[in-house]
Amino acid sequence: MKQKAIAAAFLIFSTLIVLHLRSQPALGQEPEDEILRVSTNLVTVPVIVKNREGAYIPNLRGEHFRIYEDGVEQDIANFETVDKPFSVVLMLDISDSTQAELHDIKNAAVAFLKQLRPEDRASVVAFDKQVVAVTPATSDRQVLAGAIRRLRTGGGTALYDTIETVISSHLKAMPGRKALVVLTDGIDTSSKRGTYENTITLASEQCVLIYPIQWNTRDGFLAKQLSRADNLAVIGGVIYTTPSGESLSKAYERGTRYLQQIARTSGGRFQSAEKLQKLEHSFARIAEELRQQYSLNYYPTNHSVNSKKRRIKVHVSFPDAVVHARVSYAYNPGTQ
Repeated sequence: MKQKAIAAAFLIFSTLIVLHLRSQPALGQEPEDEILRVSTNLVTVPVIVKNREGAYIPNLRGEHFRIYEDGVEQDIANFETVDKPFSVVLMLDISDSTQAELHDIKNAAVAFLKQLRPEDRASVVAFDKQVVAVTPATSDRQVLAGAIRRLRTGGGTALYDTIETVISSHLKAMPGRKALVVLTDGIDTSSKRGTYENTITLASEQCVLIYPIQWNTRDGFLAKQLSRADNLAVIGGVIYTTPSGESLSKAYERGTRYLQQIARTSGGRFQSAEKLQKLEHSFARIAEELRQQYSLNYYPTNHSVNSKKRRIKVHVSFPDAVVHARVSYAYNPGTQ
């Protein structure tokens, strides 16, 4: 009897190990674009609806929406309208490359927060070579503006570490509709834990919209290097700026790819800003889009664990409606 019990326990243990191994990604496997991996059965799909002229369509109701998974219509379990409050984390790069433009960045960031609705909550997170949580989530615009005004530049850029911390900690604790707005040049020089790949994967696992704005800090980089002759390395006329010996142009190309991919993966939008006026315009566009965001939630009817990647299609029964939403996710059933 005792031997049968031991054998049964061993069988259960072996099965759990196999299931765990099957759930892990293959070594070296690249994260796929526009995929949401959910740890529970509930799937959340943020949706923007415009007409063909590009104007937002307001006042839509749940009955206007139909959602399909792999061609099969799903029942909408919960519909959140544009009237529901939003939670936003504003993540600001204050590394030394932003020193020359920091005053303008502060003004644009404060103006962005003023465009959110009074009931929306925001949190400010600044970073250089480390993460600095400047404020908790609050709807008090004076507290947020005061924190932004007190920011000072520092050395290094831990972009990947900060995104990892914000998504897995700050945003995870926020209820309801939420978004991450990131202002950075996209160049990471100091991260210890986060990487390009694992932060993209993390973004694909969470129901968080990410809106990166790539701010042009080339002049800041060059001014810093030219003022520090002992750290200046010029080979064939190319100035190398990163610890790995990466040229400025290559670093920016990689940063642009990263920010575009993390926006696409999460269902957000990428924007670039080379001047203050364009930065203000980018912030204004994001604030407007957040005010017009709908959210659909459903429980998939297909429970097969063999069907991992699933296509999403949102249909809106309104004349000339143009829908912008996440197009796929990876099914990963969990406990409620």
